[in-house]
Amino acid sequence: MLCTRRTKTLVSTCVILSGLTNIVCLLYVGWITNYVANSGAKVAESGAAEDRKLEEDSVGILERLEKLESVVNEHIRDAPQKDGEDPPSSSDPASSLFDRWGHDLGPESRRVALQKFRYYGYNSYLSDRISLTRPIPDSRPEGCRNASYASELPQLSIVFIFVNEALSVLLRSVHTAVLRTPAHLLREIILVDDHSSSLELKYHLQRFVDETNAQHGPEFIKVVRHERQEGLIRSRISGWRAATAPVVALFDAHVEFNVGWAEPILQRIKEDRTRVVSPSFDNIKYDTFEIEEYPLSAQGFDWELWCRYLNPPKSWWSQKNQTAPIRSPALIGCFVVDRDYFREMGLLDEGMEIYGGENVELGIRVWQCGGSVEVLPCSRVAHIERAHKPYTSNLTAHVRRNALRAAEVWMDQYKSHVYMAWNVPLQNSGIDIGDLTQRKALRSRLRCRPFSWYLASVYPELRYYGDIVAYGVLKNSLRDDLCLDQGQNSDNIPIMYQCHGMTPQNVYYTGSQQLRLGVLSPTIDDDDNKCLVDVNSKPRLLECSYAAARHLMLMWTITQVTGDSGRGAELPPELGRFNVLQPDAEIFLPQRFDFSLGWRFQPSKLTFNPCACQRL
Repeated sequence: MLCTRRTKTLVSTCVILSGLTNIVCLLYVGWITNYVANSGAKVAESGAAEDRKLEEDSVGILERLEKLESVVNEHIRDAPQKDGEDPPSSSDPASSLFDRWGHDLGPESRRVALQKFRYYGYNSYLSDRISLTRPIPDSRPEGCRNASYASELPQLSIVFIFVNEALSVLLRSVHTAVLRTPAHLLREIILVDDHSSSLELKYHLQRFVDETNAQHGPEFIKVVRHERQEGLIRSRISGWRAATAPVVALFDAHVEFNVGWAEPILQRIKEDRTRVVSPSFDNIKYDTFEIEEYPLSAQGFDWELWCRYLNPPKSWWSQKNQTAPIRSPALIGCFVVDRDYFREMGLLDEGMEIYGGENVELGIRVWQCGGSVEVLPCSRVAHIERAHKPYTSNLTAHVRRNALRAAEVWMDQYKSHVYMAWNVPLQNSGIDIGDLTQRKALRSRLRCRPFSWYLASVYPELRYYGDIVAYGVLKNSLRDDLCLDQGQNSDNIPIMYQCHGMTPQNVYYTGSQQLRLGVLSPTIDDDDNKCLVDVNSKPRLLECSYAAARHLMLMWTITQVTGDSGRGAELPPELGRFNVLQPDAEIFLPQRFDFSLGWRFQPSKLTFNPCACQRL
């Protein structure tokens, strides 16, 4: 399960671009931290601080969501270390394992703990020493504890997906499922091993399965082993195919179930089989294994189709009932569904790779095709937020491919937003997203609504960018390795920097002649995008709505600079790497920048000084 709480967009970018180096990623995290502390400080000289308008009831949850930024930062780690490798030095980011834990360990124990951490992405050394059935805090809202449910609820198959999971973590998932699910409701547990290389997941796990089945029945725990690695998406489908209960719960294998988690979900599905339901998740800290209570949230996504936690909608707050189901635009990956309805809806898209985006696609599909998605406050499950992810060190490439695939099938004309967010051209992107024939036929067969209905009726919080006429990066043609970049946000000053492909260099040119730089701001609850602004004849990056409200200079005519000034012929696309959305839009790009006068920054011409480029 890969998902973030409400965080500053640049930090989220660092998390998802796992294929790039940690050094670059951590640098940008530092920049965004400085931005949070200093944003608007320079502009305060020319105007008052920006007004913030939030719903009175939602202030508390937004503050709590902001505090979870540290969880996202903890995702930024190297790829897992293989067994037998030497532990990293104290300067390695993985050494943060001992920031809050293990101070009394000896050198050899620290070495073993760190090696295990690098392999699994969490503190399996500590997990091995924690009870498999430890009690965890009951984080349900007060009203849930006296709730009553129907005497006859459908039975449940719980599916756990894993690859090279720590055995103690996997067994704790199974033990808490058995302990905290009423016996008459739990038909079976299915373990899908996606071609793990760990020997203990073969012999020791099988011994546990045999012993458990001797107590509960020969088919109580089933093991499905893949002969080759299929990825999380196809593994979930393998688990669904092995399930026999009328309701199937699909989970990661690093969770702990809380008391009373199953009954509210089964009640909602019994009432309406077209509901796809998620519990509310708490966090198991990867280093200390402490339980961190997460605030109640809906589950949505940004335009890259990365899942994210959202403030519950206004309609939920207006009920003044924290036990009420939360209407949710999407899913974060772990969910419970009527078994037959899941098949009728087309399962997950098996044309996608590894994982990432399949949960968002399912949520969009369910809503557009007549079902609904909701999160239940009365069902709580704790989940480990890994420090690094399994399967691949370049998850971003798979998520991008999966996102473009979902966009082509379900998002109609709004698919352009996904292409813009990933900074790839709408036509001839060079990315093979596979055959879409069957998925488009599924949409036609189910007679699904258009994506415009989904945006208006289900996810109105998602920002829409209808005025962007071109997007890409701005390169310096005299130094082809330099791109316009957000720079260090302590001063909100843009720079020319080595081109690296990360979202701080994404540029969007609007029909209102604004130059926006960075990631597309995903929802109306997030800060607005940054615009290139002339503040007292100096270049600055400020929130677009802030600059517009104060009538600052943020309208730009993008032209070539030939000699002193003037407008030349349009550049070849490869020089500026701009993708024009509107065929009739006339976009002229800077061919060369003035290197002689430092920062010369005029609304009619963009000029940059190479001295502004920081070399690391």
